Amino acid sequence: PALEYDRFLAICHPLHYTTIMSPQLCGLLAGGLWMLSCFISLTHILLMARLVFCGNNKIPHYFCDLTPLLRLSCTDTSVNKIFVLIVAGMVIATPFICILASYVRIIVAIMKVPSAGGRKKAFSTCSSHLSVVALFYGTTIGVYLCPSSVRTAVKEKASAVMYTAVTPMLNPFICS
Repeated sequence: PALEYDRFLAICHPLHYTTIMSPQLCGLLAGGLWMLSCFISLTHILLMARLVFCGNNKIPHYFCDLTPLLRLSCTDTSVNKIFVLIVAGMVIATPFICILASYVRIIVAIMKVPSAGGRKKAFSTCSSHLSVVALFYGTTIGVYLCPSSVRTAVKEKASAVMYTAVTPMLNPFICS
């Protein structure tokens, strides 16, 4: 979300960018997101610590993700699942909607650029970024917000590879 806000300011408010995006705001964005992620992780850990696991303890996944781990518990996981939905809505869906809204404003700003070459360059930069955003958030939403009746273990593994490995590998291409 911080990168998208930075991009939004740079494109939609270039004259005021340095005033708005101060070192204090950068620190607040980075520190706030770091604190939020630490709080969410700690809450997940504490909720998982109260569960009992019995029987097969082999996770059918390539990393220790929440949803496959919850399936291995032989106790009630409803509180954990509710927390996952709340966090997914807050940390996944909300930024995704805000990013899409900012891209609407970015597209409006790009359309005001007088030269066709400038519009083309701006659209090429934004389209590659937006496609990776859609890939990341689409697969993450599919894993954490879709009903379990729709998901399969194979689809979850493929989606997890997309949002944990493929999208970070695409970042150097987007930034260059």
